[in-house]
Amino acid sequence: MKSIIFILLIALASFARTENQPANIILIMTDDQGWGQMGYYDHPVLKTPNLDAMAANGLRFDRFYAGAPVCSPARATVLTGRSNDRTGVLDHGYAMHRQEKTIAQAFEQAGYATGHFGKWHLNGIKGPGVPILKTDSYHPGIFGFSDWLSVTNFFDLNPIMSRNGKFEEFKGDSSEIIVNEAVKFIGANAKVKQPFLAVIWYATPHRPFMALPGDKIGPQSSAHHHGELAAMDRSIGTLRKALREFGVSDNTLLWFNSDNGGLPRIKPSSVGGLRGYKGSLLEGGVRVPGIIEWPRGIVNPRITKYPASTMDIFPTLVDVAGLPKGALQQPQDGISLYPLFSKEIGARKQPIPFQYNRRGALVDNQWKLITDKVGSQKFLLYNLEADKRETADVAAANPEVFNRLIKTFEAFHKSVESSAAGKDYPQENLEAKYPKPSPRFWTEMEVYTPYFEKWQNRPEYSKWLK
Repeated sequence: MKSIIFILLIALASFARTENQPANIILIMTDDQGWGQMGYYDHPVLKTPNLDAMAANGLRFDRFYAGAPVCSPARATVLTGRSNDRTGVLDHGYAMHRQEKTIAQAFEQAGYATGHFGKWHLNGIKGPGVPILKTDSYHPGIFGFSDWLSVTNFFDLNPIMSRNGKFEEFKGDSSEIIVNEAVKFIGANAKVKQPFLAVIWYATPHRPFMALPGDKIGPQSSAHHHGELAAMDRSIGTLRKALREFGVSDNTLLWFNSDNGGLPRIKPSSVGGLRGYKGSLLEGGVRVPGIIEWPRGIVNPRITKYPASTMDIFPTLVDVAGLPKGALQQPQDGISLYPLFSKEIGARKQPIPFQYNRRGALVDNQWKLITDKVGSQKFLLYNLEADKRETADVAAANPEVFNRLIKTFEAFHKSVESSAAGKDYPQENLEAKYPKPSPRFWTEMEVYTPYFEKWQNRPEYSKWLK
């Protein structure tokens, strides 16, 4: 009897330790995947069985928003919880201010292993993705990633990548490559019970589309595009299986979303009946797929219509991990979604703001305020609940809502201008030590010149080097 009691006590102690283990975090982001490009939305061509399974086991967002309608700015919103213009990432190919507090820095300081795998695009370099130099003053390690296998921008089959500054060539599909490398990182840390933050940023399905022959699907004009997404979904299956094999699936939070809306001229449409595409603040440009799977923390899988954004990721994970609020750079534009994990929480109390390329928008539950020129006082108001295609301006019929949201947006814009002036950073001006580069193509950078001859016959670089 005593031996039985002893065994039970040991089992209970083991269970308690497991329950008290910090949650592992994996942030996954695709590149140019539209809101409608998910199997669970009954896409007529594309099947995403692994993402569908992830959604069925977690919290699936019907209204999830990228913080900006193009890649670099959206990535800044993930890492900081702040509108892109606050961070210095005004558009495609801008570097992020080194003063920003990032999610990787916060979790590294909390004792997590941190790794970045895939597309970076926050170091001010444009053009097709090339491996990041160790001497780059804005590489992922600067922002808190102790391990990184990264490229500057989009990449496709058989990529050249940079592992902490050392170049490596790979063979195969880009999605499967970065997931396999992330799995090695996850497995090594799971083995020693080290909590981890892994960021997996795909280059799929960004142009140019290069799918493996067996993955191509759908109309010929879009077969490579859909094939890239099929391979990406397969890699999600590889990742989820590995988590189960490592024994960490229950306590690992997987957060999946796209970096902006879908692309035009894709057949069938990439945006699922929404209006607008990548680059636009209309719904098709910023509404994206969004899923959170965390078996230990989300025990009631469901679909939510609660509006959320990439700016909510960092503040949510601060609450999940119990990190100090000081880990977040202020002011914050996102909110914690942690209460939503257990139950629906009613209306969102803080609108989702957007400011990109002198355009602006504000999503306040069913309402959306939008302007094509910040400062012009020309706004439109849409009721997304009744008109998700944004076809009818309802400002005249809803003057109180319209005026309230204009005041809210103007206050947000004034705050962003203050951030852009550097008033959020009382510490040392790091850009004085590391001058922030203007966006430039790597083909114009002398440090990459030694690689031109070797790369000139690679299909992704050839036209850039001739």
